[in-house]
Amino acid sequence: MSEILANKKTTPDGRDFRSLLDILLPPLVLIAALVARLIPAKEYFLNPDEALHYLSASQPSVDLAYTAALTNAHPPLLILVLYYWRSFGQSELMLRLPSVLAGTACCWLAYLWLKQVTDRSTAFMGLLLFSFAPSLIGLSAEVRQYALLLFFMAGCLYLSERAIQENSRPLMVLFSLCLYGALLTHYSSLLFAFTMGVYMLLRLYPYGKRPGLFAVWVCGQIGALALIGYSLVTHVARLRRMGMPQEIAETWLRKSIFHPGEHNVAIFVTAQTLRVFTYLFSHGLVGTLALLAFLAGMVSLLRRKNPWNKDGPTPRELALLFGLPFVANCGAAIAGLYPYGGTRHNAVLAPFAVGGAVIGLATWIPARPWAKSLALVIALALCNFFPAPPPLIRARNHSVVLMNNAVDYLRQTAPPGSVLLADYQSGLLLGYYACNHGIVQVFPPLLRFAKADCGPYSVITAGTQEWRFNANDLPGQLANVAEADGLAPGTKVWLFDAGWITDLAPALTSENQCLAPRTFGENILICQLTVGGNTRSATDRPITK
Repeated sequence: MSEILANKKTTPDGRDFRSLLDILLPPLVLIAALVARLIPAKEYFLNPDEALHYLSASQPSVDLAYTAALTNAHPPLLILVLYYWRSFGQSELMLRLPSVLAGTACCWLAYLWLKQVTDRSTAFMGLLLFSFAPSLIGLSAEVRQYALLLFFMAGCLYLSERAIQENSRPLMVLFSLCLYGALLTHYSSLLFAFTMGVYMLLRLYPYGKRPGLFAVWVCGQIGALALIGYSLVTHVARLRRMGMPQEIAETWLRKSIFHPGEHNVAIFVTAQTLRVFTYLFSHGLVGTLALLAFLAGMVSLLRRKNPWNKDGPTPRELALLFGLPFVANCGAAIAGLYPYGGTRHNAVLAPFAVGGAVIGLATWIPARPWAKSLALVIALALCNFFPAPPPLIRARNHSVVLMNNAVDYLRQTAPPGSVLLADYQSGLLLGYYACNHGIVQVFPPLLRFAKADCGPYSVITAGTQEWRFNANDLPGQLANVAEADGLAPGTKVWLFDAGWITDLAPALTSENQCLAPRTFGENILICQLTVGGNTRSATDRPITK
């Protein structure tokens, strides 16, 4: 914080103005972080994954909600939280509020942890990055597992450090509970659990010095191993039998998995590490600079001899803590077990990427004391207001007003008794916004197409194998629907297409399948199709998401 102000000033009562800023600035940043998450949580319509999580939680009983959660690729905690949270409200903001609160609390816990293992100035830079890294804002404003995961991870880091420094068994118990929460939230927490296990073995050594604390930690680790084993047997094995991990690895996460014969290991590791930082900061240039700062921080830690806090970790222990998750994630990607690259699935690396980067920034001593803070603010503004690459749904196309206008148009234009058609991702959104209940299939066996009621309409939705319709296959899909449901030639069918990368409108218009498509931004399309044009059968194709 010493570089925030160049000149020392005092308040009228004689207190040091810089000390007052040290007290006030972190809470003010935290409030700004909360606002930065509340705005998109209120203004954006749900994306398909968010709608899927809501649908899984919207079951008649908690048992069915748990069963629905097992059809998802993640552990069940978020779905169970949403099952009970729905009673407070089911608007976009209310559904996202647990993530908003967890993501904001994560920033504060990470700041407290960094203060324990470094110094106040470095911790404050970490608070800025945690609060305003675009990817962390986005994940904290969505109905997803990642904000909850990061909250539990930050809790583990903070509580473990306090437990060791204070030799506190109750705090070590709380550390174990946070670790269980992470393991029940997202499977990337296995990388975190491995990292923390190695790190804590080093931090607690020699084990006879604090036998009680070490015993409590060991008991907590045994519980974590039991929980991991239960999840592997009851959930992960089931997903493998369904072929879900293999299917994902060969489609939309293919770039983040190493494929022997296609990639060079060194090039893969280098390129994917850069993609991790580019994703975290949503900007190629800022991500590259953050990676360079991280590498500088690792070098600084390996060269530094004295810890910041005599009771805290040594610099080399911190270097291990920051570097091991990247090594473990790389190893998992090379083995084909878990993605590594520019994807939200690597949000588990965020605390370690930020920790290493701010230590690297701390080694930079500019000629002007305020230059470092100014550079950090400019970089965060650049990646927030000019993201490159842009998100899959740009902000101007993501307004909930567009979705409400689309649903109003559909209700005003499609007469009662009309048939609506949607692919899987669009069916998730149509169910939430127009039908007020789920209309896609959740529990197996899953049909290729399923029919449901939606107020005065009948809705036909594709199964999960048709996550997103392709314009070339759409005539065949329509022919299959007509054959399965007995739709006569000439029947009008209303296509509702919404979600990620909707590119049907130009193709439908150019092929005269839809003479007047109505778009609401670039990610929502409503179009009237006619049964009987092209009757070729649709072919199976990879899932795109």
